[in-house]
Amino acid sequence: MFRFLIRRILFGILVLWIVTLGVFILFFATSKDPAARFAGKSATPATLALVRHRLGLDDPLPVQYWHFLTRLLHGDLGYSFATQASVTSMIKQALPASLSLILGAAVLWLAAGLVAGVISATRARTLLDRGITLSVLVGISMPAFIVGMTLQYVLAVKLQIFPQTQYKPLGENPVQWFEHMIMPWITLALLQSAIYTRLTRGSLLDVLGEDYIRTARAKGLRERRVIYRHGLRSALTPVVTQAGVDIGVLIGGTLVTETVFGLQGIGQMTVQSLTNGDLPVIMGVVLIASFFVVLGNLVVDIVYSFLDPRVRLS
Repeated sequence: MFRFLIRRILFGILVLWIVTLGVFILFFATSKDPAARFAGKSATPATLALVRHRLGLDDPLPVQYWHFLTRLLHGDLGYSFATQASVTSMIKQALPASLSLILGAAVLWLAAGLVAGVISATRARTLLDRGITLSVLVGISMPAFIVGMTLQYVLAVKLQIFPQTQYKPLGENPVQWFEHMIMPWITLALLQSAIYTRLTRGSLLDVLGEDYIRTARAKGLRERRVIYRHGLRSALTPVVTQAGVDIGVLIGGTLVTETVFGLQGIGQMTVQSLTNGDLPVIMGVVLIASFFVVLGNLVVDIVYSFLDPRVRLS
């Protein structure tokens, strides 16, 4: 188990290094002069030369990359061209809102998707299965902003179940944080749970047709134990894979939900940076998103090793 984890961690570090190399080549080696963007349109040649020197852009590319990598290892992602603020501090400020949204919604969509998927698979081709399938199709087809605005209007405006409060970080006001996050969680979970319902249903149906499941039933094991102890455990591997990828990717991809509910997260910051051509912030978001994707896949590998011990030998 220890050797398995070491191999996966080293592989993750290799992937992150390749990402940093790709980001550096894309934004430094092939883009326009970053010093001109940092100094502004009215900068003189002398100012440009000074900025280029301070940014280390007058060094050879291998030296620039070494300095870039060294700063990354110390948590320095540079400074925004638009605001001159530290990119690291900007991401630290925006990341808690995005993490709160994604992790809270993940709990809901995994629970709903697994329950609905198991029910649908164990009652395949029944009226209940068809009803769940119809609900899934509706859920996949609904745009996030429609779901979010509908929840706001119904639950906050008409029924007044949830207050229309502004987002507060968990450390400042846990109660307001929870009250404000419920509707964003439901919005994102409704969309994602539809995908996980179909994934769980299809995977479980495949597993329930395997020979060892028929053998377990022939031995007289109760159907509940056959499904949950033997079938669901094997069927969870594609679900875990999808969850690990989704959580990592969604760190930088929840713009619509963040906008509807006024969450100043990574998604909004990314779009603003793309609009302004703010390269350091874009680079920072790409690197952070890559880190969470690698971390998600590492967690998936660890969960795999418990679901199927044979994975440890691979």
